[in-house]
Amino acid sequence: MLEKLEERKEQLEKELQDFIKRRDELNATAREYANKRDELNRKVREMLAATKAVKEKRDELNAKVKEIRAKRNEIFKEVDALYKEVDKLRRSIDKGGRPLGEIEKEIRRLEFKQQTAVLTIEKERALVERIAKLRKELEERKAQLEKHEEFRRLITRIRKLKDQARELLNELKAYAEEADKYHEQLIQMFSEIDKTRKLADEMHEKFIQSKKEADRCHNEAIRRRKDIKDLEKVIKALKSKQVKSKEQREKEELIRKAKEIYEMFKRGEKIETEDLLILQRAGLI
Repeated sequence: MLEKLEERKEQLEKELQDFIKRRDELNATAREYANKRDELNRKVREMLAATKAVKEKRDELNAKVKEIRAKRNEIFKEVDALYKEVDKLRRSIDKGGRPLGEIEKEIRRLEFKQQTAVLTIEKERALVERIAKLRKELEERKAQLEKHEEFRRLITRIRKLKDQARELLNELKAYAEEADKYHEQLIQMFSEIDKTRKLADEMHEKFIQSKKEADRCHNEAIRRRKDIKDLEKVIKALKSKQVKSKEQREKEELIRKAKEIYEMFKRGEKIETEDLLILQRAGLI
């Protein structure tokens, strides 16, 4: 019984050391995952801070685009108003024909369609021909009417405004292209941020799993340590009992020998000094 308990105690001690070793390894691994997670989260914060400057620059450029577009629209409003004056003057000079403002608006509408719509080759060719025809009509009508002084003044003003509009358009395109570059940069930065944040989340999940397993091993080690202490108490009690049993047997043997010697003494037989010591130890003399 005692031997089996001793073997069980040795087994528990081995399991205890195994769980302690495994727990420490898992805690070390958990710390590594936590450090990687924290480093990745720090990187995410730095990247987010960097996007702020890029976003501000993009928004600044988009605001400039909006401002230029508003100026350009104001110019076109003035151009349309001047065309109304031109048409009014034209009606007094030229009794027939389509208003020049309508021709100009149709040209702009068709040009916008050409730039934005998806067209077949045949339809795009027809559209280009239509725009060229309208431009030719517009210029011919202008050339005929420019012989009138007031008409020339209005047309000159319109041309200057349209030149300004073209300059603004070039500025608008330049700012818009630059804003698009910053926007693309932002998209790439946020994509990288998402990847880094996802990796940080993976590290956090691995940290949780390692810590959970380390805690389990720690609890198992505590359980083994308690079982060992309980076994040690049982083993100690058994050993103490065995010692007492041995002492009892030795005492019984001493009394038996003492009685034999005492009987020899009563019969007048010779006894040795050692025999007297046994009698003394047994409490018979």
